[in-house]
Amino acid sequence: MNIPLLSTLIAVLLLSQTLILTVHASEKMKKTSIIKATTPAPSNFAVKNGKIIDLKKNKALFFKGMGYSPYLPGENPLKGAAPGNDERYLEHLTVMRDMGVNYLHVFPLKMPPKFFIQLDTTDMLYGQDIWLDGYVPDFLAKDYQALMWTIIKETIDLTYQVGRPDRLVLFSIGDELQAKSVISTDANNPNVKSFTGKHVQVTNRTPTEVALAQLIDKAIDYELTTYGRRHLYCHTSWTHIGPLNRSDLDVASQNRLMPDIGDLVCLNVYTYARGVVTSLPGSKTKSSYQGYLEELAASTDKPIFITQAGLSTSPFEPKPYSAPGFGGHKEKDVPAVFKSIWKDLHTAKGNDKFCGIAFFELHDEWWKSGEDPVDSTKHEREDPEEWFGLFEVGVDHRLIPKKNIPNTVRKLYTTD
Repeated sequence: MNIPLLSTLIAVLLLSQTLILTVHASEKMKKTSIIKATTPAPSNFAVKNGKIIDLKKNKALFFKGMGYSPYLPGENPLKGAAPGNDERYLEHLTVMRDMGVNYLHVFPLKMPPKFFIQLDTTDMLYGQDIWLDGYVPDFLAKDYQALMWTIIKETIDLTYQVGRPDRLVLFSIGDELQAKSVISTDANNPNVKSFTGKHVQVTNRTPTEVALAQLIDKAIDYELTTYGRRHLYCHTSWTHIGPLNRSDLDVASQNRLMPDIGDLVCLNVYTYARGVVTSLPGSKTKSSYQGYLEELAASTDKPIFITQAGLSTSPFEPKPYSAPGFGGHKEKDVPAVFKSIWKDLHTAKGNDKFCGIAFFELHDEWWKSGEDPVDSTKHEREDPEEWFGLFEVGVDHRLIPKKNIPNTVRKLYTTD
């Protein structure tokens, strides 16, 4: 026996076995999220070959969206109140239609009848964001799941009772979960890695992702069994907690959240946000924003919707060191950033993965961040959350354009 040859053969065999085990381990650890093939597809807007398709018109959609929360000064949703049922929607929807908006990302859970009556006069579609409490210690706790399910169920029911299910594209279950709660949920449930429901199946996930999968599965099943049809489903996340691995995230790598639970990926992507500013330059524009979008596109086969992008024009930047870019932007400087976001998106490698973008938001929201009972009666200089609008709200509640910002969106949305 040739000993050196035997040694070489043994070494090759061991190496090949190691490679096989490594591949198997990699496959085992890969995150998966599917909606079962037996689950009926939505009847109007569905995902086919990585695109959102208008089934009636048989064409792929690209959403030129606007974040819409029509609360006016003196109104506050924190105790569940709906925005007023009045004539504001004629002005608001006329303004958005003229900007070329074809999709509204709606935040209030109880939009009133006059909104939908006015929506009927346009060709705009909408999506319903369902905010869930993102500040609890355990998203998998039974009482939390039960309480959030009540909110989801009521919102679905309202869509069929008051809303326009034929114009609705998606339900987003939860929006911007807090890092502290993600970390504690994952720590409290270390053995929860997978979930198989009636419609949603996920494997090798974090406990937080499983918590979302449970709620989305229940929502799909409820809509199908109660109303005989369903819409697209997603969860809306933000770059501070993933999905891309970055050094400046608010969570550790093992806690990163991938918002692919459901039919599509919905992510709020701000130019100044954690995870974005630390990205490599993009292939065309060389911006970190484009670099982020390109890596995001390479990470999933599902359609991607940028559900929020924008800038706060608050009078000053309150946290220049801990949260640079969060507030203090001059109105005259915003259009250039919006144009760069649009260019980054449309020239990015893999841009065909993106199904739309929604600029945040139509007008300033006085009620944020709900610090006291009269917060909605004053526009606070120190709170950037109150200043993301393309429009100010005038003394008579009419919309006042912030310099050239609305016209910039109009040009982006109406120019081929």
